[in-house]
Amino acid sequence: MKLTTLGCWGAYPYKDGGTTSYLLTGEDGFQLLIDAGSRAVTELEKEISPLDLDAVIISHYHPDHVADLGVLRHYFQLYPKHLWEPKVLPIYGHDEDAYEFAKLTLEGVSKGSAYDVDGLEQIGPFDITFIKTVHPVPCYAFRIVERKTGQVFVFTGDTGYFEGLAEFVTGADLFLADVYLYEGNENHPAHLTTKEAGQIASAAGVKRLVLTHMPPLPPKDITPDNHLEILRSQTESYSNGISVELAKPHKSWEIGDC
Repeated sequence: MKLTTLGCWGAYPYKDGGTTSYLLTGEDGFQLLIDAGSRAVTELEKEISPLDLDAVIISHYHPDHVADLGVLRHYFQLYPKHLWEPKVLPIYGHDEDAYEFAKLTLEGVSKGSAYDVDGLEQIGPFDITFIKTVHPVPCYAFRIVERKTGQVFVFTGDTGYFEGLAEFVTGADLFLADVYLYEGNENHPAHLTTKEAGQIASAAGVKRLVLTHMPPLPPKDITPDNHLEILRSQTESYSNGISVELAKPHKSWEIGDC
């Protein structure tokens, strides 16, 4: 599996960076878009044609995770049909918000499917299981296993700390964690801190930890020119030697090499 960052800021786009969106590519070439935050479509164009997507999966319906989902559907709907063979794009999301879930389907363009939050969802070459996170709206973390290789990738979505998250993450080759907060803000109702992410990675025995949903700007007691390195180093101080990296647009990881 290969994971490529499209957007990694939390809450809002900033300068040349967009909000949460990742492209997961299977060994067989299957292309899965994970969340579709702001700038997702334009950044995706730098990697592949959006028309080559095989499926999309959405963790939750906050705007910084779905801002570009509508324009992605327009891309499929309005791209000149004489230039490609039109297809219906599968979009997977939870159905606990009926209004937002209904938007996933556009006749002849996209088909919304509710993923089985209590079971296993097979999407292309991937087996995906879910755990509900701590967030103001229903949100799900994904544990994605590539059937052919056995490689494991876990994405937290947006979440505060809760018991059971480390177990869900256990043994991941790559752990992509929402770290919007610095140490000292533990037990937040929406996001992890650097300390919590490092401790979860250590307890879960992951091979690599990547930070996402990062704050575009720091709190007043941290200078803007090095705030992301502070975010990373704080996390690493709790990760028990596990490598900690920052996501950035178009940075990618071959998960089999983790």
